[in-house]
Parts: sequence; C-alpha cells; structure tokens
Amino acid sequence: MSNTYTDLVKQTFYFPQEGFETHESNLFFNGVDLRAIIEKYGTPLKLSYLPKIGSQIAKAKQMFANALKKHKYDGKYHYCYCTKSSHFSFVVEEALKHEIHLETSYAYDIEIINRLYEKKKINKDIFIICNGFKQKSYTSRIARLLNTGFKNVIPVLDNKEELEMYKRSVKVPFKLGIRVAAEEEPTFPFYTSRLGLRAKDILEFYVDQIEGYENKFQLKMLHIFLNKGIKDDIYYWSELNKVINLYCQLKKICPELDSINIGGGFPIKHSLGFDYDYQFMINEIVGNIKKACKKAKVPMPHIFTEFGSYTVGESMAHIYSVISQKVQNDREIWYMIDSSFITTLPDTWGIGERFLLLPVNKWDNEYQRVVLGGITCDSHDYYDSEEHINEVFLPKLNGEKPNEPLYLGFFHTGAYQDQISGYGGIKHCMIPSPKHIIIERDKSGKLVDWVYAKEQTAQSMLRILGYIK
Repeated sequence: MSNTYTDLVKQTFYFPQEGFETHESNLFFNGVDLRAIIEKYGTPLKLSYLPKIGSQIAKAKQMFANALKKHKYDGKYHYCYCTKSSHFSFVVEEALKHEIHLETSYAYDIEIINRLYEKKKINKDIFIICNGFKQKSYTSRIARLLNTGFKNVIPVLDNKEELEMYKRSVKVPFKLGIRVAAEEEPTFPFYTSRLGLRAKDILEFYVDQIEGYENKFQLKMLHIFLNKGIKDDIYYWSELNKVINLYCQLKKICPELDSINIGGGFPIKHSLGFDYDYQFMINEIVGNIKKACKKAKVPMPHIFTEFGSYTVGESMAHIYSVISQKVQNDREIWYMIDSSFITTLPDTWGIGERFLLLPVNKWDNEYQRVVLGGITCDSHDYYDSEEHINEVFLPKLNGEKPNEPLYLGFFHTGAYQDQISGYGGIKHCMIPSPKHIIIERDKSGKLVDWVYAKEQTAQSMLRILGYIK
C-alpha cells in the first residue's frame, strides 16, 4: 500500500487545484517553481505574487456583473480595496491597475492617497471611503482632500460628533456616509459593535443634523461591516436586511441617499478543502436588496464593497525550512522551522488562524503527524492543526534526498500579517524579519522576481534599541 504525502493529499482533496500543482515531487504556486525561488534566495522568505491581485478583482467584478444582470438590477457596483489589509505600494498600485476605488481607516492613509495622486496612479474622481473612529489629524486630512477637488471622498460617520468637524473645515459641498452599528454574533462578550451609529438613532440624526443642508453636504451612503464576514447564515442575513430596510426608510425622506456599502468579508482559501460559493452569495445579496427596494417602492442603491483579505490574501506565501526534528515523548514529533510563527504569522498565535500549509518538496516521501515549532523561547510559538483537521501531517525527513531540507509553505498569508507583526522593527527574541521577494509580470508579460526587502540585520535592530547611534 502506497503511503506517500502525494497519496494523502489526493485521497483527501481534489488535487491539483487552482494555484497549486506538483512536478517531480515539488510544489508550484500559481505556476511559480518554489524550489527555484528557494535555491536562488534561501529561507525563510516571504513571497508576493502580484498577478493574483488582479485576477481576484476580475473575478469579483464579473460575479457582481452576473448578479446585476440576473436580477435586472438598476444600480452600479463599485469595488474598493481596503488598504489596512496591506498598505504596501506594490499591492495598492497593482490593485489600481484594475479600475478600483480605495477605503481608508486612519489619518496616515490619506498621505498614501496624496502620494498616489502625485504619481498619477489615481485622479480626483476616484471614490475614497473614509472609515474608522476619526481624530482631528484624520478629519483635517479628509477636509483637505475635499477642499482640493477630490469630489468622491466620502467620510463615513462613526459617531454624531464627527459631522461637526467637517462643518467647520470643509469649504465645498461634500458627500457623507453613516456606518450602522451591527449587532455582534453571540460568541462576542458584548452585544453591539463599538463602530458606527445605532440603527435606531440614524433617522432622527438625519432629520436633526443633515436634512435641510443639502447645498452643503448630502447623505449618500449607508455602511455596514460584519466582523464574522459574508456567510450564508441567519446572523449575516439578519444584519444585512436591517441595513437594507433602513436604507428604504431613509430613501423616502432623503432622495440624495443612493448607495449601500456592505464592507468586506469574503473568505479566502485556507485549506485545500475550502468550499465557498461566491456567486451564490453575491446573487443572494443583490436579490435581497432588489426585493426590499421593490417592496418599499424606492430606487435600488449602488452597491459598494471593501475587499481587503480577498484582494491581497491569496497573493502571498511564507516559506520556511525544517532545520531539526525533535522527539520529546512517545506521541509528539516536532519539526523546528528557521523562523517564528509569532513574529511572521501573528494571527496563528493571536486568534488561532489557520493558513494553507503544504510542503514545497518531498511529496513522494511517506508522511507522519507532526507539530511545528518556531525558534523563539515562547511556548506558544507553535502550529499544530489545519483548518480541516486538528492535526498536521507532513512528509518524513528521510526517504528520497535525505540530506535535502524539507521546505514548508504557508500560503494565502498576504493580508494583515505584516501590519500586525510590524514590518522590520523589533521582534520577539530578536528574530529577524525574513527577506521579501516580489514576483510580477514585466511589460512583455514575463514573470520576473526581485528582492523588495533583505532579511533584517542585527545592526538595524540595535540601532532601534539605542545600542548604535
């Protein structure tokens, strides 16, 4: 009976599948030969495959186009990229090649907008949705954009007092959004999101503070985001329908209101067993909005989304080498990697996130159950389960080419990990940030790879800590 890692995967999942295939016992990621990348650059490394960003955007746009056509929907669809998922210029600029809009969440995001405009990557017609709880440093930058001709900047009010800041500082007519505070799912320790205005307060707030000022500012958008994401369950549909019904109520007294922003929340593949019907969910969302509007006899709104993880998550991988095998008792075999989960994939440690884990080589070796350990001195620096099973199975280190290290890839890691762990800087146990490799297409369409950031040095850390002046 054959007992190789290849057999395990093919018996458990449909394989190969989009983005993953093997040749001669080695893994290819979106057609990229990972062994060749490792041989060229070494490990640990982070790999960003930029063409994936455009393909994700194109898929979502096409699926929304299908849904609008299916339901004969009157409104338009606008795809926004949520910058907080990855602020890197190579990510944002790649996304902007595909006619998208942007969502911001803090004051310094506006500085990115200014630089993009200076570089002629955007023009002043782009929609910029400004979310978050806003301090003066944020609202003043938003006001500056509006005053200098960015006519589609939409500050989304997170509280009632925020509007007063724009009244004082914005000198031109402008558009407004309101974030509706969602009820949190039952597992949360509190009932209602801290973000946004309570749904029951919004009608009164509109009448008291916005109605009658149409020549100065207009309410154009209702916004909702559910932390749980876009899922086919009672909780999601209940919260979404609350906002749709609120839109229908407001639209009758606020003719300027013309958009619903459903935020982000599309899941990405964290297992070869991932199964999510994107087109079904989009069809249902569009259908629900149309049905409610038809019943209330109001025009259908334009639909905005703010996809962050969906846009950039599947474009990135973290690659490590197994540098040692340790047997600590009769049941646990440890594979020690040449980096740290805490410092490079903080979601695995902080919220128990599971990423798509596959070996890069040795697919024809027999497999065994293992626990993965990082090289910090922290007991929590480990990885011991996958999304589809409470265990990790990987090839044995012996077998073919026993002197060759086993290389491991954690895939679809492109969203939030660098933002949470901090890019460069000081890391736990002073573990250095890995080198970062970019793969993109040149003007002729050929794939090219280059080093975006070298592995962090001891000197750079000592300089931050004050040991080197």
